[in-house]
This record gives sequence, C-alpha cells and structure tokens, in this order.
Amino acid sequence: MEESDSEKKMEKENLGPRMDPPIGEPEGSLGWALPNTAMKKKVLLMGKSGSGKTSMRSIIFANYIARDTRRLGATILDRLHSLQINSSLSTYSLVDSVGNTRTFDVEHSHVRFLGNLVLNLWDCGGQDTFMENYFTSQRDNIFRNVEVLIYVFDVESRELEKDMHYYQSCLEAILQNSPDAKIFCLVHKMDLVQEDQRDLIFKEREEDLRRLSRPLECSCFRTSIWDETLYKAWSSIVYQLIPNVQQLEMNLRNFAEIIEADEVLLFERATFLVISHYQCKEQRDAHRFEKISNIIKQFKLSCSKLAASFQSMEVRNSNFAAFIDIFTSNTYVMVVMSDPSIPSAATLINIRNARKHFEKLERVDGPKQCLLMR
Repeated sequence: MEESDSEKKMEKENLGPRMDPPIGEPEGSLGWALPNTAMKKKVLLMGKSGSGKTSMRSIIFANYIARDTRRLGATILDRLHSLQINSSLSTYSLVDSVGNTRTFDVEHSHVRFLGNLVLNLWDCGGQDTFMENYFTSQRDNIFRNVEVLIYVFDVESRELEKDMHYYQSCLEAILQNSPDAKIFCLVHKMDLVQEDQRDLIFKEREEDLRRLSRPLECSCFRTSIWDETLYKAWSSIVYQLIPNVQQLEMNLRNFAEIIEADEVLLFERATFLVISHYQCKEQRDAHRFEKISNIIKQFKLSCSKLAASFQSMEVRNSNFAAFIDIFTSNTYVMVVMSDPSIPSAATLINIRNARKHFEKLERVDGPKQCLLMR
C-alpha cells in the first residue's frame, strides 16, 4: 500500500478537506483567505454541555476513533490544529470530573467538501451562560445566514425540559434570522439505552421534536459514536448541502448502467461520508453504506499508523466483486459487480476513464453535462 505518484500529486494539489487560517489569523487576513470560488455553507452545531457534540465532530472530521474521544480534553485543540481544522482562539475544551468534554464559547472550523463546497462549522459550547448569550447579545451573529442547524440531545439527560427550552429558543432565532435553514436533531448516546427500548424512546423523542419545531420541519436521527448511526446522520446532513447533487446522481446512475454495475457509491474522501449512490439491484442491508464508511475509515487510520496510504481495495467472493478506489481529488468510489463474465481489469479501466468527467461535476461553476451512454 505504498503511496503512488498519482496519490502524492493529488495530495499536493488538494491539501485535503481542511481550509482554515492559521491559529490567531482571522478569516480574510493577509495571511489567509478562502478562494473566491468557494461556496460557503454555515452549519451550527448546538446542544447542551456534555451532549457529545465535540466527540462526534472529532470522529467525523478529525479522524478520531470512538474510544479515543474519552481522552479528548485539553488536547483537542492540539489535534485539530495539527489537522488545520481549528481557526478560533476563543475556544477550548476541558474534561470534567466524570469524563465529559466541555466546549467553551464557539469554535469555528472550515471543512472543504467536493472542491468548492466549504462547510463553515460553528461548534457552540453548551454551558448555560453561553447558551443565554447566543439568544441575546450574540443572537444576530450566531443565527444569521445559517444553512443547517444540528441540535444534539443527550438521550439520558436529566434536564430534558431545559434542553427543549434551549432548542425552542434556537428555533425562534433561526425563524427570525435564517427561515430557510434545514433543521436536524440528533438523539445521541443511544448506546446507553437498553436495546429493546431504543425504538420506543426514539419515536417518542422524534414526535416531541417534530411538534416543537413547527412551523419549521426537522429531521431526526438516533446516533451513537459506537456504531454506524453517526455516519448515517452526517451523510444525510452533508447530502442536503451539496449544490449539484441531482446532477451528480444522474451521472452516477448513467455510469452504473454503462458498466453494468449492481451498485455505485460515492464517498467524500477525508470523512468517508456517503454523498451519493445508485443501485440497480435491491440490497438486503439497509445500513450497508454507513457500515462501509465506518470500516474503511478505520482501515485507513490503521494504514496511516504504519506510514502507508490507502488507495484502493478489491473484495471478491463467489457472489460479487467490490472495488473501492480513488475517484476524484475529493472522492472515493465503490463499484459492486455480480456478473462474473466482467473481468476486474475492465471495471478498473472504466473507473479510471470516468474520473475526468466527475472532476468537472464537482466544480460548482463547472459545465452542465451528462455522462452519456454510447
């Protein structure tokens, strides 16, 4: 798994998904600026202190594994800074006496997806003092120009009434400042609930949140850092932010039909979130996307510990062959084939030949064209 020349070139030209200024330099300073072509989407990550916001963000964006989030503490900024993800000096995290990570004030991050799409992620500390400030003195600054609000609830919170009060205050501010924002509620730490009670508890919370959210609509997800549910939720959130997702899906469908694939999946390269897919045949496992994301990301981390770079993989048995390969500078592709008459070399050539076309599609201002069947 040695890093190829093409991989090194790709890394040199595209420094991954991180696009933050150095610590201490505000956005727009002489030392750093976002490209003019970047499409920024403001994402608020909110919830009471200890609800798990920082842990889930560290898993998705900073390559932590679940067990390592227990020791985030004061080292979180060092880790995020080393990955060029932190851009705020007004924020820090500490671990309290029971092991919960506390985020103070607002931490700003810029994460690049698919070339020109930049997530402007605001991780808002959940202490009562900060929450009150968000709705008073910082109201316009926090809630203006928001594309997505992600509100995280600790399913075992002993202050559910206060949690709901703060959530409603967020909705009022969103309705006033960003009425078109999309709302996502994550009922988090579901692993702490008895398995036979999870469906019932989540359904009750979902009904309550939908009722409280009116006239706005919210999408609810059950999540845990210990399984694939976290990837499912964040994949759904990012999917809503991709500007040309319908065009991307149409071309993915055409690509799958041309090469006679059972299924084609597109993953964001750094986070391995599923951003698009097309299936020609019904599949039995409804959670396969998130499971694959989780497995491959862990494998990539294992490779990095050995100073190796994950580039591609082929898995084959008597029923199917699955190919995972670098697709564009910002994505991986997974192609599933069940026709034994199609050799592996043919599928790999088809993936290579489609790369240039999908590179153009990633550009927000790129040409509106379609991968046509011949």
